[in-house]
Amino acid sequence: MSDQRLLSRVAESLYWIGRYVERADGTARIINAYIHRIAENPFNDAESACRSLFAILGIELDEDRPATTDVVLEDLVFSPESPSAITGSLRAAYENARRSREVISSEMWVCINGTYDELTARHRQARRVGAASYFKFVSDRAALFAGLSDATISHDEGWHFLVLGRSIERVDMTCRLLDAQLVGINNSPDWLTLLRAAGAMESYLRESRGSASSESLASFLLLDRLFPRSVYHTLNVADNSLELLTTTHSRVGDTSNARRTIGRARNRLEYLELATLVADLPELLDFIEQTCASANDEITARYFRQVIAEPWASEAGV
Repeated sequence: MSDQRLLSRVAESLYWIGRYVERADGTARIINAYIHRIAENPFNDAESACRSLFAILGIELDEDRPATTDVVLEDLVFSPESPSAITGSLRAAYENARRSREVISSEMWVCINGTYDELTARHRQARRVGAASYFKFVSDRAALFAGLSDATISHDEGWHFLVLGRSIERVDMTCRLLDAQLVGINNSPDWLTLLRAAGAMESYLRESRGSASSESLASFLLLDRLFPRSVYHTLNVADNSLELLTTTHSRVGDTSNARRTIGRARNRLEYLELATLVADLPELLDFIEQTCASANDEITARYFRQVIAEPWASEAGV
């Protein structure tokens, strides 16, 4: 790691770039899975499914406001003001990238700036041909940005803050995908649809050799040690970044509150009883989502000195 210390404001911007880009990608995956499910089975209760989607993403919808796919798209996809919406997340990532131009690569800046500039045109296109094109654009650009981040800047403190933000958000988004399956069989995507939304379809089918069950699907997304979007793997990545960012070591162990919080969640997954995984899933997902919120607060308290970005609506005031 470099001997030159990273400014707190720059570290915070990098952390939130990682979170916001991953949030846009994860939200696009979840909403795309839901909208496809509603379109495939129009006899289901679409309003209940849309309200469930708002709940999963931690956003309150007024009781007297109709819950339709149009409302989902306006509030959760195209809203430029909400940091929980896709457009709002990408706008926030762009603003944080402007604050950290001195440490990100020119390729990263061109990617995020070009993505932000193209959102209006992509919105118009989505109005004409459907939102699937918008979701694909967002996911493709998020993947491009992640690749450029890993390939075009030194893996020093700045990169670790970026990866840390990405990891915290990825764990949270994977849990939200699993939450979507728990809402109800008539209103939520099936397991295979969720695997596709998580980018896990091919990896899971190779690992399971084509057999599928609720237990094995949940186990793969939560516990697989090699799949980069599984909760266990991503917690390991976050812990590794925190370990390298820690500057004070003692003979009795590291004193980082964030590492302890993430370590407790990782250890719980390590020794989980697979036989009761599906039955315990609702409580387990709540625990992991609370872990993400707590780790975010502890990272902020230790490394940052100001609040320059909005968290998930459900994290506010945690």
